[in-house]
Amino acid sequence: MLQRVVSSPVFRIVLLSVALRVFSALLAFQANLVFPLHQPQVFSVFGDRHAFWDTFARYDAGWYRGIAMDGYRFVEGGRSNLAFFPVYPLAMRYAGRLLGGEMYHYYLGGTAVAWASFVIAMVLLFYLARMDLEEDAAYRAVAYCAVFPFAFFFGVAYSEATYLCLMLGTFLALRKKRWLVAGVVGAVAVVSRVNGIMAMPAFLWVAWRAAGADRRALLPAFGACALILSGFAIWCGYVYVLSGSPFEWAASIERWGYHPGGSPWMPFVRLIDELISHPYEYLTTSAVAPYDALNGVTALVFVLMLPRVWEDLGAGYGLFMLANLLLPLSSGQFEGLGRYCAVMFPAFIWLARSPHAWVQMPAMLIFSSLYMLCLALFTNLHPLF
Repeated sequence: MLQRVVSSPVFRIVLLSVALRVFSALLAFQANLVFPLHQPQVFSVFGDRHAFWDTFARYDAGWYRGIAMDGYRFVEGGRSNLAFFPVYPLAMRYAGRLLGGEMYHYYLGGTAVAWASFVIAMVLLFYLARMDLEEDAAYRAVAYCAVFPFAFFFGVAYSEATYLCLMLGTFLALRKKRWLVAGVVGAVAVVSRVNGIMAMPAFLWVAWRAAGADRRALLPAFGACALILSGFAIWCGYVYVLSGSPFEWAASIERWGYHPGGSPWMPFVRLIDELISHPYEYLTTSAVAPYDALNGVTALVFVLMLPRVWEDLGAGYGLFMLANLLLPLSSGQFEGLGRYCAVMFPAFIWLARSPHAWVQMPAMLIFSSLYMLCLALFTNLHPLF
């Protein structure tokens, strides 16, 4: 019995996922000890700087903690926390209250939620990948996702791990025709991040394909999609009650400096021109160039992978990647593109399909090396967020 448990995929993935999170935490602690902070620290977990615990709470973690403790606040004409969708901060709230309800408990609770979400997401990714790959390749897909250069966000007080977990759960339930589970989990998934609702075309396609020739399955399949949409409707209803506009969350995002709707290829045109015409000058004279290059090149690689994912794994996965790329790219900014790519699991499933060592080994080495670099940059408050 024990041998069967130890040799099971779930046990192995859980063990390795937890080990990776612990290793990453220790690596971030070391980076915080030996490298100077790039900019002053705005807040800390315990009120005074802590070289270990503060590595889990940078940048947006403070906004999530504010929502968890005090709820949403509508700021007319100003920066409102309605720009942050509710699932992760609510989970942070209940985890923080369970731990004791002090300010630092919310940061610790938010980190615990992220870690738990990451572990569950890796298990779900394995079983979702097994629907298209052999077992060894499914393990590779998990490894690629876990050590992707921006995957360190899965271990800090951010919403990425929760979003990934819920999206994987929804896709897996849809493909297995667990319509009620898909509807409930999907309803939560679409309000876990602003780009969650952009996955709706992918859900519809996957539901339709899963129903297949069985016409009797079409009604529950699209019923699941309607249930998924209800989650977004409830969120918009709450925002309306609070602010007087159901789409105030979108206006709040724009007041943070993001303006979706532009040409999604323009950021790449600018970046490629800079890197080809005068790369050294660009990278050494512009304060944000190194971070824009990391984010922009990462997004460009995913754009180039998109047609192959669509062709080899189907339109459902292709639509999911397309929607998650179009929204941030249309804002004209590189900020955040790396972590937006970190949740695009179809890319990791596609990459794991190759049986060739000359593909797998370099990819894993590049991923893990950049993972450590990006983790150190984020920990030391470089603008890689």
